Amino acid sequence: MTSRIDIDVWVADLNFPGWMDRWHAQAAEFSKLHPEYRVNVRGMNFFGFPHEVADEAAQGRKPALAEYYFYASQVARDAVDADGRPLWTSLTKAVGDRTEFLGEPVVLDDIHPAFRDYYTVNGDMDSMPSVGTTSLLFANRELLDRAGVSDLPQTWDEVTEVCERVQRLTDGPSHAITWSNHGTFVQQAVATQGGYFVNNRNGHDGRATNIDLAGKEMMTWVDWWKGLHRAGHYLYTGGYPDWAGTLQAYRDAHVAIRISSSNDVNYMGHAAKMGGFTMDVGVFPHNDKAPYVGNAVAGTSMWLGADLDEDVQEGALAFMMWYHNPANTAQRHKDNSFAPITKSSYDLLRDEGWFEKYPYHALTYDHLLDYPASTGQTGVPLSEGAIFGDFAGVQDAMVSAMGDVLARGQDPFDRFTKATSDAQKMLDAYNHWALNPARKAADIPGSSHRVEFWNDVAPYTAQDMENVVPLNG
Repeated sequence: MTSRIDIDVWVADLNFPGWMDRWHAQAAEFSKLHPEYRVNVRGMNFFGFPHEVADEAAQGRKPALAEYYFYASQVARDAVDADGRPLWTSLTKAVGDRTEFLGEPVVLDDIHPAFRDYYTVNGDMDSMPSVGTTSLLFANRELLDRAGVSDLPQTWDEVTEVCERVQRLTDGPSHAITWSNHGTFVQQAVATQGGYFVNNRNGHDGRATNIDLAGKEMMTWVDWWKGLHRAGHYLYTGGYPDWAGTLQAYRDAHVAIRISSSNDVNYMGHAAKMGGFTMDVGVFPHNDKAPYVGNAVAGTSMWLGADLDEDVQEGALAFMMWYHNPANTAQRHKDNSFAPITKSSYDLLRDEGWFEKYPYHALTYDHLLDYPASTGQTGVPLSEGAIFGDFAGVQDAMVSAMGDVLARGQDPFDRFTKATSDAQKMLDAYNHWALNPARKAADIPGSSHRVEFWNDVAPYTAQDMENVVPLNG
């Protein structure tokens, strides 16, 4: 019997119930469809994934495919093997003008443009988006009805008005609104106003070398957030990010509104059911006084190994395209609330009546297409969120600064100016490593940062799911 060609796929275990079981089942299914290949999936720790991959690469071990969280895109781009050669290669260049691999249709042009754009640098799509999220607003419909609010707020001023109405309720909740002190919402707020975190068009036109956490768009958001807190509208649970604490506040009707990741749709619906109220879902609110230029995105993407044998690369690209076919992508959406990452998967869900039954599930895909045709600005980021080194460390700096503003009353501009200085040192240290031709694979700066802040894709621990949203409840 002819030996089979191995395709090694390394993924971060997102800790969803059955997450790795499904990965292994899909690997087996592809191997059955293409018996000349054997897909071997290895689940690795989500929080330490980039460093685990780097450690393996330093010892001469590397996969054909690996799935990185989006914050680690620059780390993936700079990753090297034991000989100092790039660990990954351009997806655009590897695919070229091919329309199929082993009969599996190429789906690059079918990817939702918001996600395709994020992973495109200098016109080159370097990895395949696989999990996609953005931020949404979730409401307790009964509480808003009691407050006389029929339409969900879409702007900051509208949020403030709704909070004031909720505050006037007799026997109403202790606060009107909450969200986790997590960098993803800071990124959203800056992006919706057309702001950047780093130079070179947020890292999309070249390596980011300068960072600003105290710019106009950031400070406008921080001041508004602080104002909601001082007025008694915003519930700060005291920790960061504390996904579980803010979810529990929503479940127990201690707030009327919670802002969270679009990936939270299933959890939020379950929490509302446990709380005995109706969930309403809307868009992430934007600044009334700035042109709205669209939400940023989050999620994961699959990277293709460099210098693969020709038959291994052929199989790896075929698996990547098969993994993103309409049926597989639609099922991932149903299972975990991830955005249907391709138009064909969205169309499949629509045609089978999924969105008619669950209209809020269409919101992420639809909303990310809803950018103004012209904002009158040049170089605005639209969906192109930031790409830069030691993103996790910078996020640590952002949320720590916001915690000091909310809990300890520190001056916002002074505190975020200090955060900028801290973040610049992190970025400089990362770039010093990345631009060193003799850099070692396992020496990525930033490993000491509290990387638990990275995750808005799978934000809850098993204990959280048991205590806050037990899936068998």
